Amino acid sequence: MAVELKENERIDDLQRNGYKIIQNPKKFCFGMDAVLLSGFVKVKPGSHVLDLGTGTGIIPILLEAKTQADHISALEIQEESADMARRSVALNNLEHKIAIITGDIKEADKIFDAASFDMITCNPPYMIGQHGLTNPDAPKAIARHEILCTLEDVVRSAAKLLKTGGSFCMVHRPFRLVEIITVMTKYRLEPKRMQLVYPYVDHEPNMVLIEGCRGGKSRIKVEKPLIVFQKPNVYTDEMNDVYGY
Repeated sequence: MAVELKENERIDDLQRNGYKIIQNPKKFCFGMDAVLLSGFVKVKPGSHVLDLGTGTGIIPILLEAKTQADHISALEIQEESADMARRSVALNNLEHKIAIITGDIKEADKIFDAASFDMITCNPPYMIGQHGLTNPDAPKAIARHEILCTLEDVVRSAAKLLKTGGSFCMVHRPFRLVEIITVMTKYRLEPKRMQLVYPYVDHEPNMVLIEGCRGGKSRIKVEKPLIVFQKPNVYTDEMNDVYGY
């Protein structure tokens, strides 16, 4: 399907099922963290999925390609990003599978029914406060800093919208891991699975992937580390699998 491109926008090939995505490099482009999250998530066939803070819709499109989810909803507060996401969904003829909704994560329980999703995903803002901010209203700043929502906002909304036994999956930064686990357990999203991501085998981890179960019992599985590069610009076999190369 042909779609309109706006100023500075481009169409990128996702190398999955022939799917493409519209992005504006002057605003915000998806990163490796979104791809890693889509590879970490385990969606059961027939599931109803929600992606919180979807940006330009990369995670819903990748999950549609990789899983047998019945339907994927996606919530995004920035209308410009939500508009790009809708046009990407239309570009891939996925309107029957993916719905992009403009709205606030903090108000998600007023937009969707309680306990209505089997899986909720989120690639939230990582940074706290004003550190490194030059323009607090810029799309990149909103995506990276807790300006419009906090970690607790995300977890609280996910807990309200998940069915009992449903899963919440998130990618974040290891330096906030204690806070992440504390907040998840506060809202009865019991951490069940975790994986640390390392840029190189001899570096410290720079990302953490974590899954919690709504109302689950206390027991967590720490999966083997995921190493991104075997040498500069050369992915490991595991990363090639994630990207589908």
